[in-house]
Amino acid sequence: MIWQLIHISALLIGALMSPTPSSSSTSPTTTDPQEGPCHIYDSGRSADCLGRQLSDVPWRQFPSTLEAVDLSYNKLRAVHADDFLRLPRLRSLQLQFNNISHVDSDAFRNNPLLEHLNIFNNSLQEIPARALTPLTNLKQLYMSNNLYIHATLNESFSKLVKLQILSMGGPLVKGLRKADFQPLKNIRLQGFAIKCSSNLSYYEPGSLEVIQTKQMGFDMAVDQRPEALVHMLRDLANKTFSVVQFRNLFEFTYYVGKEDIFQGLRDIKAYQLIFHRGKYNENLLRMALTNLQVTPTRRLRLQYIDFARSPTFVDIGAGSSITDLALDQLDLWYISNPDVLRFDWRFTWLKKIKQLSIQYVYFNSVPCDSWVEMEGVEFLDVSNNRLQNDYLFNQRCDYKGTMPNLHTFNLSTNELTSLKDLSSLTREFKRLQVLDVSDNSLGSAHDSRDCVWQPNISRLIAHHNHFVSEALRCLPTTVHYLDLSYCDLDQLDMAYFEDAIHLKELLLTGNKIKFIPSKWTSPTLQTLALDGNSFGLISKETFHGMPKLSRLTAGNNPYHCTCELHAFVQDTLSKGKVDLTDWPWNYRCYHPEAFLNTFVSKYLPGEVACDIRLVIVICVATTTAVILILMLICYIFDLPWYTKATYQIIRAKYRAHKEKAAGESGTYTYHAFISYSHCDADWVRDQLLPCLENNRNPYRLCIHERDFMPGRWIIDNIIENIENSRKVIFVLSRNFVNSEWCNYELYFAQQRSMGKTFSDVILIVKETIDPRSLPSKYCKLKKMLSTKTYLEWPQQANQQAFFWEQLKSVLGKPTMTRERGQSVKSRTSSAGGVSVIGQPQYQGPNGVNCDAGQEAEIKSVKRNDREIPVRGAHISDERRSELESLPAALVSVTPVQDWKMLPPLQESMALMIRVFHSYSGKEGDKYKLNKGELKMLLNEELSDFIAASNDPAKVEKIMNDLDGNQDGEVDFPEFVFMVALLTVACNEFFEEKKE
Repeated sequence: MIWQLIHISALLIGALMSPTPSSSSTSPTTTDPQEGPCHIYDSGRSADCLGRQLSDVPWRQFPSTLEAVDLSYNKLRAVHADDFLRLPRLRSLQLQFNNISHVDSDAFRNNPLLEHLNIFNNSLQEIPARALTPLTNLKQLYMSNNLYIHATLNESFSKLVKLQILSMGGPLVKGLRKADFQPLKNIRLQGFAIKCSSNLSYYEPGSLEVIQTKQMGFDMAVDQRPEALVHMLRDLANKTFSVVQFRNLFEFTYYVGKEDIFQGLRDIKAYQLIFHRGKYNENLLRMALTNLQVTPTRRLRLQYIDFARSPTFVDIGAGSSITDLALDQLDLWYISNPDVLRFDWRFTWLKKIKQLSIQYVYFNSVPCDSWVEMEGVEFLDVSNNRLQNDYLFNQRCDYKGTMPNLHTFNLSTNELTSLKDLSSLTREFKRLQVLDVSDNSLGSAHDSRDCVWQPNISRLIAHHNHFVSEALRCLPTTVHYLDLSYCDLDQLDMAYFEDAIHLKELLLTGNKIKFIPSKWTSPTLQTLALDGNSFGLISKETFHGMPKLSRLTAGNNPYHCTCELHAFVQDTLSKGKVDLTDWPWNYRCYHPEAFLNTFVSKYLPGEVACDIRLVIVICVATTTAVILILMLICYIFDLPWYTKATYQIIRAKYRAHKEKAAGESGTYTYHAFISYSHCDADWVRDQLLPCLENNRNPYRLCIHERDFMPGRWIIDNIIENIENSRKVIFVLSRNFVNSEWCNYELYFAQQRSMGKTFSDVILIVKETIDPRSLPSKYCKLKKMLSTKTYLEWPQQANQQAFFWEQLKSVLGKPTMTRERGQSVKSRTSSAGGVSVIGQPQYQGPNGVNCDAGQEAEIKSVKRNDREIPVRGAHISDERRSELESLPAALVSVTPVQDWKMLPPLQESMALMIRVFHSYSGKEGDKYKLNKGELKMLLNEELSDFIAASNDPAKVEKIMNDLDGNQDGEVDFPEFVFMVALLTVACNEFFEEKKE
């Protein structure tokens, strides 16, 4: 009830204080399409014409359904009979702040429902009593601040029995008479306000005696007639008011009289007394407070007053006369001089005040004795001043036992910087629970150390400061409520929150927090505000350490719309345990760019994107399917075989790169490489080779039986000779298809021809082959047989000549080919023109062993008219005679040993290997004999032979004969050749001896 009356008082005071224009609190939400200066809204029930510079009422625009019209702040000069004639439902009419000087007597005859009429601050020269007569339902009438000179009410006002608030008077009203308010004697008002001239000329006692109201307002100056105040208070004696306000009581001068003009306050029962504006000195203030000590008044407000001490005031050191002022609330607001706090040099008048509010007084220090005197204060508000650390907390003051009843301390909007000084000041306030230090400059690391707080503090309000994270450790850990909004925090110190074990509500709105710590533990926290920060990532685990969290405000952050955020939102909304108070409108995506400004509620990622278990299952299933498909493809198209062949190509090219010392490009060793099955070898040797090689312009052809390099890998031979051939001829037959080696040769030819459209491949079909019958690994061959023209070997002899001409035309004219860098001859070992070739067998198709040796020239060495056949022998007669003399010398000096461990032939082979390696490598390559090592071997193993020769240069001659490649060394094959030659000679020697 009290607050309701105070609200009514505020309306009354507002009327007296000449309010400034403002937008209506019920701002329109929809507009009427009808044209006109006013805004019609609320379904045609309200019209807003405020501040439209109107000189006449736009009644033609008004619908008949209007109930509220606001025409304030215009230029209306009169209210005519037709202005509101068509508005029978009108209940509220605002006409304040116009220039209305006349109101027609029947202006409101058709508005019987009008309840609220405001004609404040116009130019009316008389009270419009006749116009107001039909308004029997009128409840609120504001007609003060007009230009009428008398405040006398017409008898018609006695019919306004529903009237609750009446504001009247103006700057030209010189005084009040007893008969002015007689029509109101039977009307009980909620509020009454009277305004008179600044120079009150007269006041007839008893003028206000008939007024029955709960709120009384005086706006008059008694500078010239202070005694008038005594009569006014006497007229109000023995009445009860919720609020009594005196405005501009002394407008121009300070009261210096000795008569106590406030003695009438003793007989008035007013719950709240307000002194608004005016000039007050310590004498006038003492008079008022002295009388209030014995009244039931519980609230006192001094606002906007001009306080000054009397020039004659002298402090005689006596105690203050104001020692028993018991008030529930004392407000000292907007006072020009801070001396009002100790107007009689004492603070004793504050001793029995429960709630003390000192705002906008702009004092910057608090004397030591003031803390002692405020022993009854439970609520202290010193906000909006200029308090500083050193003046608020004075180290010379003894604060022990001070402020024993203080519960709430408001220090907001001052100039405080030190949390340490603040904790030192409040440490002795034993009952302090609520501390408000908002809008200061607290939170620096330097001034936030070694803080010791009163353990009873449960609520700390510290928004709009400048905290660093380290300063959090200086805050009290006993708080239940902590507001650190707008404190420029960029990160949180978890050490503080671990100690704040009672924290239930935490506000961190409007900071710069970049991330939420994952290990944030606050077991008692129930409400958390994190809106307006800089973090973008939260997940279900973010608030896992807050089991009691029930309210969360986290909007207006630059969220990264990820699966974690989506999972958090869905989990929070589905469980319903935590209430997202600002969901969904304050939650928008900031990243990724494609979702910029998208509402988080509309970000719906797929289950596959967010469910890691589902992703794993899909990946495993997909991988398994791919592997199975690849295995099936490998099985169908024989990919392992192709992989193996590709590996062989890479391996062969790698070996060729290492072994090839130099090479030529742009020319070929052979005109063609011939690939055929061993079963077709007779046809190749008897038909193909003679036709192409035995003519005037022969072709140089490569076949494996003759031209493969001895001692090399077969795969290497195939690859190298295909690459050294201009063309590749395939002799196709059923045997070719069944040959593994032919398959390799075909594949290598395909690899070489890649990108050349197989123009260098020549197909000769020796036997008819159905392409559909070929295995899957011959897919390229199938394609060539289906798309490429091939040569078919005719069985009729008369057609074969044409076949050869076709083949030669495909091969082209034979041109010069380069000599093979590593030919068969270069791989032979010779001594005295005799060559011995060490050639491995070539494994032919289908496992059949075919002779892969070279077609070497066969010569013979005669021994006693018998020939010794030797491959590729080209020896002189002189060298032949020397070789024939070797066995006799060797046999005569070589002992025969009895080998028991191995069969005789293996013993001989092992002995030969052992002898070679016992001398090789002593001075150079361990697999070759240089001249010195060979000489040592011959001198030790064939000493009798060397001695019998009687030739000092015998070793050099043997070296030259054996060193066919002229590298100055003898390798093992060359050594074997020498031993073989000597063995043959010895065998003939023994045969001659037997004969």
